Amino acid sequence: MNRGSFIKNSALAAGAVLTGNAVLGSTAASCNNGETAATVAGKTFNLNYAPHDGMFKNSVGSNFLDQIKFMYDQGFRAIEDNGMAGRTPEEQEKIGNLLSKLGMQMGVFVVDKGGNGANTLAAGKQEYVDIFLKGCRQAVEVSKRCGGKLATVVPGDFQRNLPLDIQNANVITALRKGAEILEPHGIVMVLEPLSDTPDLYLRTSAQTYMICKGVNSPSCKILYDMYHMAKNEGNLINNIKLTWDEIGYFQIGDNPGRNEPTTGEVNYKNIFKFLHEKGYKGVLGMEHGNSRPGKEGEQRVIQAYRESDSLLG
Repeated sequence: MNRGSFIKNSALAAGAVLTGNAVLGSTAASCNNGETAATVAGKTFNLNYAPHDGMFKNSVGSNFLDQIKFMYDQGFRAIEDNGMAGRTPEEQEKIGNLLSKLGMQMGVFVVDKGGNGANTLAAGKQEYVDIFLKGCRQAVEVSKRCGGKLATVVPGDFQRNLPLDIQNANVITALRKGAEILEPHGIVMVLEPLSDTPDLYLRTSAQTYMICKGVNSPSCKILYDMYHMAKNEGNLINNIKLTWDEIGYFQIGDNPGRNEPTTGEVNYKNIFKFLHEKGYKGVLGMEHGNSRPGKEGEQRVIQAYRESDSLLG
């Protein structure tokens, strides 16, 4: 899965970049309950936000293990790694061991089925299903090494020469076979509706909810990516309520720009408050870029999460 468009710091904001001291000063001003930046820095967040590889590389270097330690020191207690399945088994084990040592959780990694639109399950073709099931079996081995129990699945593109209900049936049938592989190992595939192109079959939370009900397995849930859903359907809190019992994972990204909260139009303070009040204890993947370059930009990401998380304490 090509996620380079948000892993790279590609969308840089205009204007002056905050210095590290200014970031800390602003954080102190935004804290509630009389807390200062000194008392908040490194404090565990109220929700389980999960950064990814590269998000803090300017602060600590390109070694992912060092980045994970840095994430922990900033108060994060989870990571996600879309490309985990492409790492060597040795890397996967090292990451899993470090997460276990730090008491951190592994969020999603992506089931390898050849890309978002490729080998579409909507087509009902056995060769495409076989590729998907191979990815599910691989996910079981990856999970054993890294400790991750959540695996992202994108069914693929529309098969436009088939009626939609036939495509729905084809997707449900294939996903049931995947769930049979994953369920004995406690692994949950989370289906992600996307906004990248109108060719993609899975587009809305309601459609994904219907698919999950059809698969009818604890190993098939919704990945509610709030960036994509802000683009495709809006009305985020209401749609989360409607599909709540099938949501297994959230991802974060403001819109427009797909950067950290506070950079776009999505009111993440209210969304996080809603999720906190609902008692959500799962991971929220920080699947977005940094709006500003360098170390200062990375500090700004941390500050944005402190600001957006501040209503929850």
